[in-house]
Amino acid sequence: MTENMDSDHVHPLKLFELAKSQKRFLFTSAPMVRYSKLAFRQTVHEYGTDLCWTPMILAKEFNRNGFARDSDFTISTKGPQPPTIVQFGANVPLELARASTLVAPYASGVDLNCGCPQSWACAETLGAALMEKRELVRSMVIETRAALSAAGYSVAKEASISSPLGRSISVKIRVHKDLRKTMDFITTVLGPAQDRDIDFLTIHPRTRHTPSSTPIDVEALEILTSTFGDQVPILVSGDVFTLNSLPYTSDLLPSEKPDLPALLKLAGLMSARAILANPALYAGYEACPWEAVDTFLNNAVRCPLPFKLVLHHVSEMCAPGLGPNKKVLLSRKERGELMGCGNMLELIDFLDGKRGEWGVRRDGKGR
Repeated sequence: MTENMDSDHVHPLKLFELAKSQKRFLFTSAPMVRYSKLAFRQTVHEYGTDLCWTPMILAKEFNRNGFARDSDFTISTKGPQPPTIVQFGANVPLELARASTLVAPYASGVDLNCGCPQSWACAETLGAALMEKRELVRSMVIETRAALSAAGYSVAKEASISSPLGRSISVKIRVHKDLRKTMDFITTVLGPAQDRDIDFLTIHPRTRHTPSSTPIDVEALEILTSTFGDQVPILVSGDVFTLNSLPYTSDLLPSEKPDLPALLKLAGLMSARAILANPALYAGYEACPWEAVDTFLNNAVRCPLPFKLVLHHVSEMCAPGLGPNKKVLLSRKERGELMGCGNMLELIDFLDGKRGEWGVRRDGKGR
């Protein structure tokens, strides 16, 4: 961990309040395996993402292995430092509590993954498998709050929001086929009304077995947000492709669409695949601009990533996005040529050449 002890921390609940006062959703980027590293988090933050997630980190390995701590969790010592939530995969209360105290000096909060549907995670009783272990999840949350409090961090709602030592605890979930089980799960994990055990909740409205190609269950999301949205801020993960193509409407969106269901208790959006392809999504860009590619490369130089990962990021940004606008920076053939670059110098030279063909300067503007 190359972190900055003195970096400013903004409590996530304060960000929720700020977004609400601006009559908009809170904008967040999802925890993505390999991809949600520092350089990418810095990039999306520069384009309007309020709160960023790390990739899921296995709490047990993080606690025991210094190499895992150094490779899995990196935060800038020289800004920009996005408000960051560290997501853990855990199934033992003590493991989650210990890992959370390790990252608490450097992050705005911690999040428990109860949504990963991958078979290896579920086989280890991690991710979506925890949706069948609501009492265990509640125990992990409660023990983590106690550990953070004992370590000197503020986790009481009113006190923690304005405190520089305030930290949040949240959970990211999927839904059950029988939505009553999801409601029981949320009720259990939320805890007492007077002092909630979690600060906010992220809902991915697909079941563990629903493929990502299937649209999210908006009806389930509407029921859950209307039931719990007054008790705790709720983010939605899934099908956040562009701000103009959401399958629901809200009074926090710039234009209402009466033919879509209105989610009046939804507080924020979390994008994964779409923001990977277009880091400027929340800044209102319908497709990835050249300037976002440059921003990412500048961040990747300062916060190095494995070169193959840089290539994958750039390839995603130069390909068609997930929204209606299918404008691309590079053709399929050109993206194939891109993947043949052997180092950063070759990559930058290649992109400069293609940008020249577009008549675009490095600042993203036409010649």
